[in-house]
Amino acid sequence: MAAAATQVQIGDVVVLSDAAEAQAARDHSMWNDDLRPCSLREHSWPASKFASLWIGMCLCLPTYALAAGIFATGMSWWEAVLTMLSGSFIVMGAILLVSHAGTKFGIPYPVFARLWFGTRGAHIPALARAVIAAGWFGINSWFGGQALDAILVRLVPTWSTLAWHVGLAFAIFWAINVAVATRGPQAIGRLAQISAPTLACGAVALFIWAVHSAGGFGPLLAQPARIHGAAFWGAFLPEVIAVIAFWATLALNIPDYTRYAISQRAQLRGQILSMPLTMALFSFLAIIVASATAVLYHVPMWRPMDLIMKFPTPVVVIAGIIIILSSVTINVGANVMAPARAFENLWPRRITFAWGAVITGLLSLVMQPWYLLSSFTSYIFIWLGAYGAMLGAFDGIAIADYWLVRKRRLDLAQLYVPKGIYAYAGGVNLFAIVALAIGWLLAIAGAVALSAHAPWAGGVNGFCTRLSSGGWVVSLIGGLVAYALLMQGNRSTISQETYAAITRAESSASHSDVTWSAPVTEIP
Repeated sequence: MAAAATQVQIGDVVVLSDAAEAQAARDHSMWNDDLRPCSLREHSWPASKFASLWIGMCLCLPTYALAAGIFATGMSWWEAVLTMLSGSFIVMGAILLVSHAGTKFGIPYPVFARLWFGTRGAHIPALARAVIAAGWFGINSWFGGQALDAILVRLVPTWSTLAWHVGLAFAIFWAINVAVATRGPQAIGRLAQISAPTLACGAVALFIWAVHSAGGFGPLLAQPARIHGAAFWGAFLPEVIAVIAFWATLALNIPDYTRYAISQRAQLRGQILSMPLTMALFSFLAIIVASATAVLYHVPMWRPMDLIMKFPTPVVVIAGIIIILSSVTINVGANVMAPARAFENLWPRRITFAWGAVITGLLSLVMQPWYLLSSFTSYIFIWLGAYGAMLGAFDGIAIADYWLVRKRRLDLAQLYVPKGIYAYAGGVNLFAIVALAIGWLLAIAGAVALSAHAPWAGGVNGFCTRLSSGGWVVSLIGGLVAYALLMQGNRSTISQETYAAITRAESSASHSDVTWSAPVTEIP
């Protein structure tokens, strides 16, 4: 049995045997340094690493805009915070279920997707994730471009006279982002260490200004809700789904990070509270600032630059630099890795990470971030709601495959074999495609059914409003149930006996000579 083993389990993690790794590396069509499973040495992230990762990702402008926008729709401050917290805890459940696979087998998301869609079909979920990441790349670039434009308007008198000066500032900032991204996330290592704390300090400064300018907490917390009863629930549900959709992307590609965990306990402890609580606290800060704008300017401002432009030039310059710093860091650190590796996975021998970053940048322009941020309705319904419904089915399929179909058992070496057990029919798992279609169709049918019992707004906005009301949940459940039923007894699953035959168990004590040093990571 030991001679036939292709993988070794040490504690919570499984790694390839030396012979199996050498064999997989010889076939470059499905293997490169970014796609290979982690070695034992690379399983080095403690709980604190995951906590700092989530804190850094939550402290960003899109979070601020989402929380302030929810308040601007008419909720009271505590209702808006509750909405953010509810969505965060729900999506954290999905994230933790998928995290287990990354930690146990040390595989990145594109390789994890080979399990459910096949060695070639994995391009479908990987590219779907890439499209969403490219959209976020564009949104953060638009925030940064607006900040650059605001600085130039204040410092260069003739800048505002130029036609399309906002678009030109965006183009400049977008080009800078793409150029930095081609060097890989490690290019912003030192920058990432200061960007999140700097943004947090800037947000705290805004918070202090809000409390002082409004005459204390009293007027800010006394802002009454403007929606009640059916109107409240009609806003609450799609906005909770929007918060879920905000992190639904990470519910798919979280293995890109948890693959480095020392143990399941470490990734669980590091994630379970850090994201929901950080989202709630940062949201409270954003909501208080938005409440202050309602008191002072009689309208709650959800876009940061709308407020910042009210300040004197020195404040605009400092705030603009902070926004630029944050936008570059979150883009290169969080919004490039998934799509760049997805494009790498299309053609590992030809497409490098740098080329993947360039393709991501170009795709972000197609997503039209200027339109997505033109109104909160576009941001929450057209963007978050619609893509949440799309990703829900993928989330459901991933969870069903790992927990219900395979029961956490897989042949790691076979993930790198073009015609192995995970090749299915010509490299594509048709059952996964059917389950995906079922999840999407159920979400669309739900949106159509809702339109028959509620006022139809018409056009894209109206359809996306209905779709966002429960699209992620319906799509996830539909994809999960359909996939679990279709895959019963599939030949790609392996029994407990087969898994024991290919897996050699070793104690961690036998590897005590291994130096557990941190790998090169995407987000410090």
